Amino acid sequence: MKLKLYNRMIKSILAAVLFISMLSSCNKELPVAQPILFPPPSGSSISDILSDPNYSILKAAVTRANLTSLLSDQTKVFTFFAPDNAAMQLSGIPSAAAINLIRPGQLDTLLRYNLIGGQKYTSANISSAFPNMYLQSSFILSPPSASLPPGLRMPIFPAKNGVGMFVNNIPVTQADIPAANGVIHKVAAVVMPPSQFLWDRINADPNLTYLKAAIQRADEAANGALQAALKNPAANLTVFAPTNTAFQQLLTAQITLALIGQGMDPGTAAATATALASSPAVFQNPAVASVLTAQTVQGIVVYHILGQRAFSVNFPLTATSYPTLLNSAIPAHPGVALQATFGTLGVTAATVKGLGNATASNVMINPTPAPGGTSDQHYINGTMHIIDQVLLPQ
Repeated sequence: MKLKLYNRMIKSILAAVLFISMLSSCNKELPVAQPILFPPPSGSSISDILSDPNYSILKAAVTRANLTSLLSDQTKVFTFFAPDNAAMQLSGIPSAAAINLIRPGQLDTLLRYNLIGGQKYTSANISSAFPNMYLQSSFILSPPSASLPPGLRMPIFPAKNGVGMFVNNIPVTQADIPAANGVIHKVAAVVMPPSQFLWDRINADPNLTYLKAAIQRADEAANGALQAALKNPAANLTVFAPTNTAFQQLLTAQITLALIGQGMDPGTAAATATALASSPAVFQNPAVASVLTAQTVQGIVVYHILGQRAFSVNFPLTATSYPTLLNSAIPAHPGVALQATFGTLGVTAATVKGLGNATASNVMINPTPAPGGTSDQHYINGTMHIIDQVLLPQ
């Protein structure tokens, strides 16, 4: 018995020694790894290309913003949407000398919004699917509230269709200019970063007071969620905003029918409805509280909002339906139908049709910035298009 135990101990010791020997041989020093060296890119950097006289205003802006070394760095990769002199002049910057009137920090913000770092997006990489692509620019959005995630970069939205390539709603006039450190796309105008929220426009625009009142009424059922979303810097929405006239027409018709249904004669009902609908306070009027309930108004308001940002240049050429925020409550709802007509430099007409509307609502085409612009209004958390009808989900 002792002999067997001794033999087992000997075998165990030998096995341990063998294991240690193997381990020792495996732990010998390995040869030093040699890095694989890639030759630096050859050719002109983005900064070099901007030395072309046609980019003299942009070159002056890059210099004043202290971004020359960044755009010269051939160890990095960028996609740059670059306005030439004509585009800068169209955007209100007449000459390279005028750049000195703009603060370097403002120019840094503007240029970084037109710059995508770490990625080279040629026209072949730009999607033609709806909605616009969502890419992160190099402009880091300073937190306007404690709810904003740190390091959030302002998004920029390239798109492509049968007419051409766009960034936000700005046409790309020459795509795929190669650089040693990326690619340049020449644009027809400066691509401006937004500075306000969707709610800022709705709250301040005298032609959207009914929409504002409708959102406030809807939030009685939504516990303030709609206003919160319209102020949320991390949201990404498209709002189709009916004018005051559009709301007045719908409310007058709906209230008239409701009053007739309660036994009022048509003439008196029409006159009463016209008076009630003459002010956005109608949404809080006890006389129509049973018609304009918070839940009813909420359903109408969310039907005007897409959960993604869509500039009109990415609308389809034939009417195509897309979901709205109403689909979170009614998944099978077909949504709204969008369609655009294109001219030489972009959209000349666009429509959005609700399921319950007899005809499509027109987007009021005027892409100039607020307060006068009515289409493709670009905000931190979304895009707005002013329309001439209230969209009806049923």
